[in-house]
Amino acid sequence: MAKADIGLWGLAVMGENLILNMESKGFTVAAFNRTTEKTRKFAEGRAKGKNIIPAYEVKDFIDSIAPPRKVMIMVKAGKPVDMVIEQILPFMDKGDIIIDGGNSHFPDTIRRCKQIEEKGLLYIGTGVSGGEEGALRGPAIMPGGSPKAWESVKPIFQKIAARTDDGDPCCDWVGENGAGHFVKMVHNGIEYGDMQMICESYQMMKAGLGMTNQQIHEVFTEWNKGELDSYLIEITRDIIGYKDEDGNEVIDLILDTAGQKGTGKWTAIEALNLGQPLTLIGEAVFARCLSALKEERVAASKVLTGPKPKFTGDKKAFIDDLRQALYASKIGSYAQGYQLMRAAAKEYKWNLNNGGIALIWRGGCIIRSVFLGKIKEAFDKNPDLVNLLLDPFFKDAVEKAQPAWRRVVTTAIQMGIPMPAMSSALAYYDGYRCGRLPANLLQAQRDYFGAHTYERVDKPRGEFFHTNWTGRGGTTAASTYTA
Repeated sequence: MAKADIGLWGLAVMGENLILNMESKGFTVAAFNRTTEKTRKFAEGRAKGKNIIPAYEVKDFIDSIAPPRKVMIMVKAGKPVDMVIEQILPFMDKGDIIIDGGNSHFPDTIRRCKQIEEKGLLYIGTGVSGGEEGALRGPAIMPGGSPKAWESVKPIFQKIAARTDDGDPCCDWVGENGAGHFVKMVHNGIEYGDMQMICESYQMMKAGLGMTNQQIHEVFTEWNKGELDSYLIEITRDIIGYKDEDGNEVIDLILDTAGQKGTGKWTAIEALNLGQPLTLIGEAVFARCLSALKEERVAASKVLTGPKPKFTGDKKAFIDDLRQALYASKIGSYAQGYQLMRAAAKEYKWNLNNGGIALIWRGGCIIRSVFLGKIKEAFDKNPDLVNLLLDPFFKDAVEKAQPAWRRVVTTAIQMGIPMPAMSSALAYYDGYRCGRLPANLLQAQRDYFGAHTYERVDKPRGEFFHTNWTGRGGTTAASTYTA
């Protein structure tokens, strides 16, 4: 009996579709699930007649894979991944490869990579983006881990991945140990930001401009033809124009409380850990938290007052302002995301290819867009680019959109329409372009009450000073601050 090229453990939606994708590209795949009935159902259903080898025991599953064995795990992040690893390790040999394709938190991947390598095996933690359809037809794949494992999995991963319009696979090696899952985490954080900004645009059109769903549908249709052309704009267009069998506009029937699986929160937390201003994604996470307080918000809406939205200007011109504001905010979001990846690469000693990451995201994944091609070009021209806002293309784009961006945020504030992501993106831009921020006063305050010291503009960086502000504090200072 022929051996499988790769085995996959976990037959939920993503697992099943990845197996079918691999098989359709000419690979033989071993399939296993903790629940044997699920394996049997898959074998007798979608996998029937295909080069898929169902296994009902762990040993049989591992034995059915050709060496060096490649076992991909598609289970819920956290303890379930560790439990699967414990079950398969006794049957694997040195040089075999374990691949975690779930949404694992990158510190777990760093830990697992070290543990597996110490046993003589290789480990890959890979982000897989694109949802059910992407898994079946071609996802974006972000592998990191043991560098020696890449050549063995590269032919499979790059063949099943999505392709750009130029035919390049949306999959390349990201970096060492947890780098792949870190990049996927940032991808998901950017996804949170993109979705929130689109929702803010929708809210402004709906509540601020009093537009119908059909009118909003037409705006998103038009936006998807220009620089905002992307998967998320495309599906927003379709969602807002969708009617059920009774003719109801489904968007108006959906409760306004958003869920989340945690990757956006992880991104924001890691930004805090690394001291990076990931403000837009943070606001997007908090916007979901606020949406979950439905009963509180309904009660508050009957008590708390504010302006009643009433737009009196040129709607057509303002909609174009809104388009520009969304584009400029999106640039700010990616600038923050790449700043975070740059800081993480330095902290964890990863060799991240920023242009390559943009290429991976060009197709298959949730944040795929035309826009990402410009990011790749920016890093191809200058691999050491410290911030996307400093690239000539993005600098000019933001400068062109800046007046519209400010009009939109100002109008939203005056009308009482919340726009946390777009307004925070503008605040970030204004802060980043500011040569002197009020942190001098902040440092003086910290030194006043805690003797935390400060640096001086007339002295070299790295020299710290303390002032006895009250005349009672003495000259003893606390440790220096961490920026």
